[in-house]
Amino acid sequence: MTRLVNRFGRTGAAALTSLIWALPMAAWAGSADLTPIDTTGYPWIALGIGVLMLVVWLVLLSRLGSVPQSARPHRLDLGQMSSSEKRWTLALAAFATGLIAWLNGAATVDWGPLGPALRSGKPGPILFGAALGAFLVIMLAGIWLSWRKSGEAFQRRRLAAVLE
Repeated sequence: MTRLVNRFGRTGAAALTSLIWALPMAAWAGSADLTPIDTTGYPWIALGIGVLMLVVWLVLLSRLGSVPQSARPHRLDLGQMSSSEKRWTLALAAFATGLIAWLNGAATVDWGPLGPALRSGKPGPILFGAALGAFLVIMLAGIWLSWRKSGEAFQRRRLAAVLE
């Protein structure tokens, strides 16, 4: 745990270790959709593992504050971030969440009816398709811009720490 905290900071270590429960929960959510077709107990096994690993992660999280941390600047440590860096990192998280939502929708929706609707030339489906495309472009541009600005803010903080 000390190596994770020294490398990523406390916030980064907490985010990285959250994968130990997030991945089993995602497996449960994906397999729960198949439950009416698949009558095995596999979704409940994934849910049980996810809940157990959530408890393990909460115990790790409760002890994270006592882990010694090096004095160097860490990229994702909220305690060290400037307000500008926090703002741009929050924007990055928001745009990334929007992209994940778009991808989730694209993966789970039956797009078959959209093709004939677009070919019909009606304005509703065309506007809907354009809005979906615009949302994707905005999320990607937002990720690119906020990643860049967040990185610049971190570099300013890192250089300020070096000059001290």
